[in-house]
Amino acid sequence: MASLHHRVLADLGRALSLELSAVQQYMTQAGLLAQWGDQTSADRFRHEVVEEMQHAERIVRHMLKLGVAPGSSQLQPVVTAGSLEELLRGNSRLEQSLVDHYAAATDFCVRIGDTENADFFRGLLVEEQAHGQEVLQWLAELMSPSGR
Repeated sequence: MASLHHRVLADLGRALSLELSAVQQYMTQAGLLAQWGDQTSADRFRHEVVEEMQHAERIVRHMLKLGVAPGSSQLQPVVTAGSLEELLRGNSRLEQSLVDHYAAATDFCVRIGDTENADFFRGLLVEEQAHGQEVLQWLAELMSPSGR
């Protein structure tokens, strides 16, 4: 195997941090929504926890396959708010940070000719783009006159 560029390793660590931040955020928000009595939204957020955990697990497995010890640098603070609308706005920002990170990591890997890691980051990018769109769609439905 070719040597792993230090930036790719840093990008993997940052990806793990962002995914674990998302797990923490969605898990906290699910609990908050349950306290508010909104079990349907709490269940939807719990589903998001599972999806983000699966991403974190994929990153860990990929890092192990590359022969590096998985490590995340720092979790982001959890976004809490007083309404579902504000929670979704915060989640949209988090999802955009994931999309931005995966896009930059993919572009870098393409530039240095690291197709294996470019493909790995691209796969996560596509999934996070779809997830970000789902959050925006939920917010749009909530904001529509029939959703209030």
